[in-house]
Amino acid sequence: MESRDVQRWDAFVLSHPDGSFFHRSGWEGIFRDIFRLAPRYLVAERGTDIVGVLPLVYQRSRLFGNALVAAPFCVEGGPIAADDQAANALVKAALAIQTQTSAPYIEFRSQKARQAGWTVRKDLYATFSGPLSADDKENLLKIPRKQRAVVRKTIEGSLVSQAMDVMDDVFQIYSESVRNLGTPVFAKSYFSRLKSVFGPDCDAVVIRDNGAPVSAVLNFYHKDTVLPYYGGGTAGARRSGANDFLYWEVMRRAALRGYRRFDFGRSKAGTGAFAFKKNWGFEPQWLEYEYHFLPGQTMPDKNPLNPKYAMFIAAWKKLPLPLANFIGPWLIRGLG
Repeated sequence: MESRDVQRWDAFVLSHPDGSFFHRSGWEGIFRDIFRLAPRYLVAERGTDIVGVLPLVYQRSRLFGNALVAAPFCVEGGPIAADDQAANALVKAALAIQTQTSAPYIEFRSQKARQAGWTVRKDLYATFSGPLSADDKENLLKIPRKQRAVVRKTIEGSLVSQAMDVMDDVFQIYSESVRNLGTPVFAKSYFSRLKSVFGPDCDAVVIRDNGAPVSAVLNFYHKDTVLPYYGGGTAGARRSGANDFLYWEVMRRAALRGYRRFDFGRSKAGTGAFAFKKNWGFEPQWLEYEYHFLPGQTMPDKNPLNPKYAMFIAAWKKLPLPLANFIGPWLIRGLG
């Protein structure tokens, strides 16, 4: 997109009640340059005004198949529009691209399903969010008693937090965490690119134990909300409670900056991350992802809980970290 279109696109996203961080224009270049995907960003215009956007991306993979997704690696990305006419125009254009590319399916990642006749899946991912007070004591008291006791213990301990613009510690810790879970990691350049594209709306919080980084998360900031997105911890983080201290520090620092909502991000049902977020007192809000299939195609299942990936995941956990970090970016572009 040209710079003028970028400004208009982002102005529309910021003004729309359903406009999320993942609808922002900066993702287009990330999809193209980092993941080597083919963005097909669609705009509905009326006169000189943008009245709808759809960050559609063509994803091709020999291992995991092809698809049109809005938007890969993101929580959301389905069409947002000023009215039904604009929304219908965006969907019509997406269907035309599906015909052109023969993509087996289109996936709209939406909070609420809106496409009549499309297949809706609302049992896979949930988000967890809630209000954030300016008062740290109020935020602490909102945490259920058992989890609050854990957080209090870490606050009184020797762990130290640091907000950073450099993403090296985040990548180091995150890559180790996802390797241990049997999941391919992103390219290191992805993390630095997120920071360069989104500037002050992206940072990292790192937890140190005796000076060593043990837990870290990359955060997004959008409207009044902080969204910790890519996080992890070393083996020692669980023993020290660093992961619990990490998310408390994200809350505390965001509240100090004036943000009034905390969004824990999405997690798959049945995972440890899902249970961890519920322990903080957040109720799951199920996302309603929508699918349009070409004839004969069925629902994709790239879920790591899928039994057919069990052997791959077990083998991946045993890879030396440098090797996993080298291979991971080539695999993950078809998974997001």
